Amino acid sequence: MGVMKRFEQRLEGLVNGTFAKVFKSEVQPVEIAGALQRECDNNATIWNRERTVVPNDFIVELSTPDYERLSPYSGQLGDELSGLVRDYAKQQRYTFMGPIKVHLEKADDLDTGLYRVRSRTLASSTSQQDQAGQRPAAPGGYGYPPSAAPPMPAAPPPGSGRSPAPTSDRRPPAAPGPMPGARTRHWIEINGTRHQISRPTLVMGRSTDADVRIDDPGVSRRHCEIRTGTPSTIQDLGSTNGIVVDGQHTTRATLRDGSRIVVGSTTIVYRQAEG
Repeated sequence: MGVMKRFEQRLEGLVNGTFAKVFKSEVQPVEIAGALQRECDNNATIWNRERTVVPNDFIVELSTPDYERLSPYSGQLGDELSGLVRDYAKQQRYTFMGPIKVHLEKADDLDTGLYRVRSRTLASSTSQQDQAGQRPAAPGGYGYPPSAAPPMPAAPPPGSGRSPAPTSDRRPPAAPGPMPGARTRHWIEINGTRHQISRPTLVMGRSTDADVRIDDPGVSRRHCEIRTGTPSTIQDLGSTNGIVVDGQHTTRATLRDGSRIVVGSTTIVYRQAEG
C-alpha cells in the first residue's frame, strides 16, 4: 500500500469523522501531503553515498478562511502529516537532522483554496554534536544554518615558484545536459492511466472533442491545454472552475516533471523524460 493511501485511510479514521466536515474547504489534506513530499524532494541534500538529508520542519500557510476551518484540528492534522513525511522519507531513504514537525499558519495574502509550504532543517542538540563541522550548505527553504567556510591553503615558501593549491568549492558537479539529438517525451497520468502527448498541444476537457476526455462534472468542455516545449506550459481555456498547478490557482503556468494539475476533482500528473 502506498504512503499517500495509508495517509488517506488514517484521516478517515480520526475522531468521530470530524475531519469529514472541515475538509470540505477548498484546501484538501492530500494536496498538502503531496506538497510536503515535493518539498522534501526539492530540498534534499546529498551528504554522501549513504545519506541524503531533507528538511524536518514545515510551515503550511493557509488563507484566513481555510486556516480558521483547519486550526482547531491542527494538532491531529500536524501529527498525520508528520507521519506521512516520515513514511515517505523511509521509502526514499531520506534522513532528518531532528524531529519532524508540521505547523499551520495564516497568510493574509492568500485566497481561499490556496496554500504555500516553507521548510527548513532544524537539528536536534544531539545531531548538532554528532555532525559538528560536517553540515553542508542547504539549498532553498529558509532559516538554514550557514556552512562553515573551508580553510585557506597555506602559502608556499618564498622562491618555491608554486602557487597555492586551489580550494575546492565543495559544489556538486553540474548535471549533464541532454545528449545531442535527444528527444523529450511528454505524457500525463490520470488515475493511473498514461496518456502520451504526441503533438505540440493537448486539450483536456469533458467534451468528446477534447484530446483527453475527463468525465468530471467540475471540468468544462474545453478546460485547459498543455503546450509542450522548453519549457512546457499549461493554459486555462476559459473554464468555469479554473486550474490548480502545484497548489496554486492560475490561468497559465510552467510545467516540470511531476507537476500536479487539479481540474474539478481530478488530479493530473505531468511527466517528461529524455530519450
